Amino acid sequence: MDRKKLTMNELNRLDVTAFKESEKLPVVVVLDNVRSMNNIGSVFRTCDAFRIDAVFLCGITAKPPHKDIEKTALGATQSVNWQYFETTRQAVERLITDNYKIYAIEQVENSIFLNDFTVEKNEKIALIFGNEVMGVEQEVINNYCHQCIEIPQFGTKHSLNISVSAGIVLWHILYLYHRQ
Repeated sequence: MDRKKLTMNELNRLDVTAFKESEKLPVVVVLDNVRSMNNIGSVFRTCDAFRIDAVFLCGITAKPPHKDIEKTALGATQSVNWQYFETTRQAVERLITDNYKIYAIEQVENSIFLNDFTVEKNEKIALIFGNEVMGVEQEVINNYCHQCIEIPQFGTKHSLNISVSAGIVLWHILYLYHRQ
């Protein structure tokens, strides 16, 4: 059986204009004080791949344009809508006003495992990914989140790189929306 790699033309990639006009998942990714520009760029690229509505950059999270973000974003900062907020609290308050359900991706008491998480058809959700060391701000978890979602892990390390976490969670969310 032949398994020839597809060419760029055969992949039918959207250009930036077509991407901006396309239907998106009703999902906003919130980056809460993410310090690594490689992680930020990778999250943008993943959001482009899964047609996520927007990325909200908060606090110390770097903003495009920046060459270190572009190393991993590969142009996704041009296609994916993004906004910057001084604090994660400001971003989340805006999302709540716009009728989003807020979920932190975090290991906390009474979290829900990702494989048990569901969304309603067309439900607008925001997913908060936290700082590489400190995670999602405790104040945000306590005062704004409807629930915390945890990625089950079974090894000696109980943490994943933020860009890996975003890839896992966003693929699962894409799956949930498309199976409805």
